[in-house]
Amino acid sequence: MSSPHSILAGLIGSGIQASRTPALHEHEGDAQGMRYLYRLIDLDTLKLGLDDLASLLSATERSGFTGLNITFPCKQAVIPLLDELSPEARGIGAVNTVVFKDGKRIGHNTDCLGFAEGFRRGLNDVARERVVQMGAGGAGAAVAHALLIEGVQQLSIFDVDASRAQALADNLNQHFPGNRAQAGSDLAAAMANADGLVNTTPMGMAKLPGMPVPKELLRAALWVAEIVYFPLETELLREARALGCRTLDGGTMAVFQAVKAFELFSGVAADAQRMQAHFKGMTA
Repeated sequence: MSSPHSILAGLIGSGIQASRTPALHEHEGDAQGMRYLYRLIDLDTLKLGLDDLASLLSATERSGFTGLNITFPCKQAVIPLLDELSPEARGIGAVNTVVFKDGKRIGHNTDCLGFAEGFRRGLNDVARERVVQMGAGGAGAAVAHALLIEGVQQLSIFDVDASRAQALADNLNQHFPGNRAQAGSDLAAAMANADGLVNTTPMGMAKLPGMPVPKELLRAALWVAEIVYFPLETELLREARALGCRTLDGGTMAVFQAVKAFELFSGVAADAQRMQAHFKGMTA
């Protein structure tokens, strides 16, 4: 059994070799005098799929892991494999942090808090009457919750799977009054009327280059937020900045979801400022 001063954590996901999460956690652990090891469990490298998630969870639990972070494409698939969910994770319907405790697997969501913190720091004064969100997966669910908490009045959600966008909108409207979320149908019209655009798809990652929306739908008056952080400047952000858009990269969300996950794994509060400085040093 791990003592509070010995943590073994990991990240399960697809195409995560460039992730800065291990270094963020280990550096903060070192600074706090812990023996803190953080391992990447990359489905692509291991040639595994979602069908292998149950056996991976069992293997890490048996190997003495304290907990796991969960990323694309596992944030929803992991839920049936858990014993308990935090209120946030249950409301959002997605998990990005699993803690092994007292023989139980407890799912948490620190993405919502992470995005909200980044939004408040980077785009606090922007108009938020109408926002377009690309993606309705696990990260999208957390970000959509954060956007409605932060006062977005009308959120139009687009996904390659229209039924998934509708299911997320329905879930949001159960949690937030006023039917403020909807599954989008006409992207060009929604973008023409939007104050902001948020990308929660993996499009723009090193392994999935490209843009989630056609470049011609961007305009200078739009603010653009991204959750992808490797690379920190995605093609979407580069094109948006060239037009003069206000932008928010995925770095703050990455740091603040890690700050909370560190606390869940170790039982000790992380130094958010130190973790931010370390992240900036890695991406400079």
